Order: sequence, then structure tokens, then C-alpha cells
Amino acid sequence: MFVKICRSQRKISVVAGGGECLYPCLLCEKRFPTAGGLGWHMNIHSGRYRCAECGKCCPSNMHLAEHERSHSGDKPLACGICGKQFATSCGLARHGSAVHAEKLFRCRECDKAFARFEHLRTHMRVHTGEKPYRCALCDKRFTQSSSVQLHRRRVHSDRRPHQCHCCGMLFRVREELTRHCRVHTDAKPYSCPHCADSFTWLDQLKRHLLRTHDVGSWLTCDVCDRKFIRRQELKKHTIRHHQPNCDSVKPYVCSECPSRFSSADKLKSHRLNH
Repeated sequence: MFVKICRSQRKISVVAGGGECLYPCLLCEKRFPTAGGLGWHMNIHSGRYRCAECGKCCPSNMHLAEHERSHSGDKPLACGICGKQFATSCGLARHGSAVHAEKLFRCRECDKAFARFEHLRTHMRVHTGEKPYRCALCDKRFTQSSSVQLHRRRVHSDRRPHQCHCCGMLFRVREELTRHCRVHTDAKPYSCPHCADSFTWLDQLKRHLLRTHDVGSWLTCDVCDRKFIRRQELKKHTIRHHQPNCDSVKPYVCSECPSRFSSADKLKSHRLNH
């Protein structure tokens, strides 16, 4: 099976042939295994279910209602085991799998445990360095297929179809817009599964879990014992020990001014100012 696309009428049909059957969205390049999944996704682009507070578009009325609770602070869903309350069904499900689910699959390298084997298998790539998914445009490799799609939209595409309805800023991917909107709404979507604290950013939740509840594992610098929660932060920090005054720490140079950056994404964001 493969997909035939009629761009003039924006219709998608499935015809006989080899390969996997995927339905692509013509507006954001995402792909879906079923036509129903694509139709459900297209509601986001139509703006049919738009939040009046921050302008975020949701795929259904149910998702819109759950999203609006991030502004109101309402948490009507309670865990049947411990009674902790949540604003969304996804938050309740994450709490159940993180706190109450039996975690039979344990990592031998860092002692983390997972309720599903596929989650352990993906996690193991952190230790093995395996990156089986490759970007066809620049050969950069990733541990997950979803990371390849996100990379292509952020690095290889100039389209910015997602606009903030509060300030008008444009973004390449919806995740960037969602994070940006928290500046206007002060939303705190990341709830601690062990206490009542909530956080604006995922990194804040991870630091809280480590420092307060001893959940997770630190990444420690071998030179100075400084601790990090993100591998990329540790890598940049380690480079500065070995090359403290070297320009290779920030190899990306702006063509308009003397500014230097440690990644191509930061350079692209900076060049927008010119």
C-alpha cells in the first residue's frame, strides 16, 4: 500500500503497492497510519477548537476543555489509589504509570525501571549511544523517529505556520508555540506525582523530583562533580574543562555581527534579529 496525494484538491487516497501506508498532513508534514487519525489532526489546523485565552488549537472539544483547565486551575480528575487530583486524563495516566504501575523492566546501567519493555529499550540508547534514525537531508542521527521529524521542521524548513495570538510571534513547530504561550498564561502543566507542586517547564519538574523526592538520576561531571539533568548540558560543560578558551565551544558565527553560538538552532534564532 502507498499514498497518492492530489495537491490541487488536497485529497489523499490509498492505492495498491509496496511499503507502509501513511497519511501525510499537507500543512505540517506529520504522518498518520489511518485516515481517521489524519482527519482528527486536521481539526488543529482548522482552528475549530481554539482556546479563547491563549489561542491554542485542539483536535477535539474534549481536548479543548482539558486544556482550558490549565488556565482555570480546575483539577476534577482524581487518582483512584492515592486521591491526587489532575486537570487532564493524560496527567492522570502519567501519574498512574509513574507512581502506581508495577515496573518490571529495570535498566542494569542506572537502575531506572519501566512499566513497558519498549520504554526500557528506548532508554537503553542513552547508555549504548545507538541512534538508528537518520535525517536524509544532513545525515544527523537520532534515538527516536519522532526526533527526526522534529529536527527537519526546526532545522531544514523555513515555514512558521504556528502563530501566537497574544503577541503575533511565529514558530516552526507547535511545541515551540505551546511553550511560548506559557509566558502569557503562566500555565504550569507539569505536576509532581508525589506532591502538590506544579511547574511551567519539564526541566523544573525533573530537578524537583531529584532534589526533593530522590527520583531519577543526576548526570555528574567527572572533573568537578557538578550535576546536570540533561546530557547535552553535561557535554557542553565538559568541553569547557578541556577547552576553556577555545572558540570551538561556540563554532557557529553570525555573518552580520561578531556573535558566536554553540548550536545551529541558536544561530538561526539570533539571525532573526537582523
